[in-house]
Amino acid sequence: MSTTAKLYSLGLTNTRTYLFAAIFITGNLLLPQLAHLVPQGGFIFLPIYFFTLIAAYKYGIHVGLLTALLSPLVNSLLFGMPPVAVLPAIIIKSTILAIAAAMAAKHFGKVSLWGILLAILAYQVIGTGIEWAMTQNFLVAIQDFRIGLPGMLIQLIGGYFVLKALAKV
Repeated sequence: MSTTAKLYSLGLTNTRTYLFAAIFITGNLLLPQLAHLVPQGGFIFLPIYFFTLIAAYKYGIHVGLLTALLSPLVNSLLFGMPPVAVLPAIIIKSTILAIAAAMAAKHFGKVSLWGILLAILAYQVIGTGIEWAMTQNFLVAIQDFRIGLPGMLIQLIGGYFVLKALAKV
């Protein structure tokens, strides 16, 4: 399932890059606040990654990376979530997601469930391996696969529909 869409690759000298990054960072600030209303909501819904996926897929690597790097940092500074101890793993996964989503969008050239799925699997599988190496704890590293599957499904299906809605923009 795919749809034709206008996909962009905005450069760092384009002011729209920073405007769109600010919009998606704001989304990544608000969505986790909603998810945390549910016990274990951050672990279940993985909300910090949602708008990073959208940003990178729709607007390219620069908007995606700005969103990936700044969202967890700003969230941690303002709300204490994610805790500083887990910031490196989240920033690494976010960065991998931004790269994978931008690459998938470039490869497929349209909004594609397969492209989104590949981006999600890439950040989760590679990120899990890196997190395992960092923590030396396999159970911590596979936490997203143990309890975060609803979040990955939200990223896949919700991401597809948000990107489809943005297709004309």
